[in-house]
Amino acid sequence: MRRRRIRCAPMFDVSALKTAVACHGRVARVVIAAYSGSSPREVGAAMLVWSDGQSGTIGGGALEWQAATRARTMLAAGGARLDREALGPKLGQCCGGVVTLLTEVYDTTAVETLHGEVIARAADGRAMPLAVKRLLVAARSKGTAPAPQLVQGWMVEPAARATRLLWVWGAGHVGRALVSVLAPLPGVEVTWIDTGRDRFPEALPEGVTPIWTARPEALADHSPQEAEHLIVTYSHALDLELCHRLLGRGFRWLGLIGSATKWARFRSHLAALGHRHVEIARITSPIGDVALGKHPQAIAVGVTVQLLKQQHQVERKAAGVCSE
Repeated sequence: MRRRRIRCAPMFDVSALKTAVACHGRVARVVIAAYSGSSPREVGAAMLVWSDGQSGTIGGGALEWQAATRARTMLAAGGARLDREALGPKLGQCCGGVVTLLTEVYDTTAVETLHGEVIARAADGRAMPLAVKRLLVAARSKGTAPAPQLVQGWMVEPAARATRLLWVWGAGHVGRALVSVLAPLPGVEVTWIDTGRDRFPEALPEGVTPIWTARPEALADHSPQEAEHLIVTYSHALDLELCHRLLGRGFRWLGLIGSATKWARFRSHLAALGHRHVEIARITSPIGDVALGKHPQAIAVGVTVQLLKQQHQVERKAAGVCSE
């Protein structure tokens, strides 16, 4: 079934790709490079595929399943390829259009070649055509990002500008409520982690990257140090392991769901694991506004207010405005 998303121009999320490569080794990126007629997603929509998992979506259904299967067969040899897929009876889809997919395999070396405001590269090794050179010059001179597009065998995509990175650990009731409230906020990019694809809802807001993996805690070791984290998983053991690893990794802010009693136990365990009290104190728990109650949406509203106030204080400080 196709996942529904709010439409807006997609961008190349280099940060998410680097995180996936750091955690899983070789990763294939599948992007809709072009289409004619109808398409389940827009040009630039992409997913990441590795040996035992994936994140993102190009529209779901047989098209996505076939593309992910093909991508996994490319992981060992690497490289890139373009494929045209007719969305008709053969695929069991009724869109009626034709989609061109670009699949590229990245490792730790290849991912470091991705830099700049616009990511432009050849799909088949040909030299950069004049049309692409003009597109890049226009983008630099006007200071605007071009729309993602396939130009004479070259894929051109604007790079996503990371503004506020929010990692939500857990896709249960509270996790879903948090993402539904936080994702629409301007400048917020949400990475949403859980143990299985079936843990996530069918409809995902734009700007949300779902990642499912059997070992979520392993991702913590590769999370951006400027990220903010909300830990709301189904397991106290996993919550503790995430706190432990993120304290070692570094973070901008970390919030943990739970009671004061849970947090008292966690403080003791984290101290026993070698963390200093001043480091442990950087974790916020409980999160939200207890006066609003324990309904998932109430928790989400309280957490959102908490995060917005923190951001407001940071912006006022940067602007040299004294706190009231």
